[in-house]
Amino acid sequence: MSKSAKRTRGLYDPKSREPFKVSRSKIELFTDCPRCFYFDRRLGIGRPGGMTFSLNNAVDALLKKEFDIHRLKGKAHPLMTAYKINAIPFAHEDLDVWRINRKGIQYLHEPTNFIITGSVDDIWINSKGELLVVDYKATSTSKEITLEDETRQGYKRQLEIYQWLLKKNGFKVSNDAYLVYVNGKTDKEAFDAKLEFDVQIIHHKGDNSWVENSVIEAHKCLQGSKIPKESPECEYCPYVNARREHEI
Repeated sequence: MSKSAKRTRGLYDPKSREPFKVSRSKIELFTDCPRCFYFDRRLGIGRPGGMTFSLNNAVDALLKKEFDIHRLKGKAHPLMTAYKINAIPFAHEDLDVWRINRKGIQYLHEPTNFIITGSVDDIWINSKGELLVVDYKATSTSKEITLEDETRQGYKRQLEIYQWLLKKNGFKVSNDAYLVYVNGKTDKEAFDAKLEFDVQIIHHKGDNSWVENSVIEAHKCLQGSKIPKESPECEYCPYVNARREHEI
């Protein structure tokens, strides 16, 4: 079956009493457009798949290995020291599971019977015993990288959902979260089969108070029998509507 075909398995059934898994990325989809979320989780019609960024995945894997070296030693990574972050990589027996897509950190939200999941890149722990959520990002740009950019608002929500999940699992969690941002250099004279990067850490003061309500609203969305209206900001719905007008 092609990726574009309609799915029939793993869809939400309002009559089912079984817990239903909803990933962090699906909560983000609901935030972006309830209509697309409904089509995806209720009707089995997802948005077209994007490209797989293998280079980004390679950067993620290498950063995890690098921070894991310091995790085993119980010492701060030099980047953490350089940015004066009073913390060390957090060592936990479930960290490898928390990093796996489709598993991750999980929490059964009893009011909705949703199992909310999210796979983290890293977690640090500060001197107060609070956990710091960390995510790795890779890009290549000559512009200053900040979280004020409109295209990076989803990164904030991503960190905040992880904070919420950890809190729901009984951990003491700091509002401080970080992005380890890797930026590919393009100012070299030649490639020479080697790509060099600048690495920076960007701080985010998280506020995960919105997550609970979003989970409840996402549940209401799937419980409904009517397809929700599209979000004004959705980039996919206008394309579908325009195409339908020409096909009728």
